[in-house]
Amino acid sequence: MAEVLLFHHALGLTPGVRGFADELRAAGHTVHTPDLYEGRTFTDIPTGVDHARSIGFENVIARGRDVASLLRPNLVYLGMSLGVMPAQTLAMTRRGAKGGVFLYGCLPLSEFGGVWPAGVGLQIHVMEGDEDGDLEFARQAAATVDGSQLFLYPGDRHLFADSSVPDQYDAGAAALLTKRVLEFLEKVA
Repeated sequence: MAEVLLFHHALGLTPGVRGFADELRAAGHTVHTPDLYEGRTFTDIPTGVDHARSIGFENVIARGRDVASLLRPNLVYLGMSLGVMPAQTLAMTRRGAKGGVFLYGCLPLSEFGGVWPAGVGLQIHVMEGDEDGDLEFARQAAATVDGSQLFLYPGDRHLFADSSVPDQYDAGAAALLTKRVLEFLEKVA
């Protein structure tokens, strides 16, 4: 089974993020869910992003690195939107990474040296019409990284797999995303 370090999105460590982690745990995986916001959660994305901005995006990444330093290196780094920042940083720069799974977005590979590490799996999930999903960067990464998987879902919701965000949640897309993530984890474990 895989060991996963899951970083939450801009709303914080919501019940939906915890529920997703629990689904991965129910399949036998070890999942760590650090709270990069130290207990704070938000009900709308702009307010959550403002909070991240106030503490500094570089500090969000640093908090992710600090958590990772306490764990063994051969992890799968899973990031949800804002959480892609520390997940992608670690997947691309920490020795021994097994994979990166990015939900709702992707950053340019050039942000972290431009080259995805050999042998590190990559899976990205974005809705086709999501203006916040960085679809262009996701497509570039998928075209660059051998064996990567880019899954596009119909719709324009951003946090579509977080069941605690009713105006974003899409149950069908969330179920398919979860199935695909579990298949990826089985493959890289």
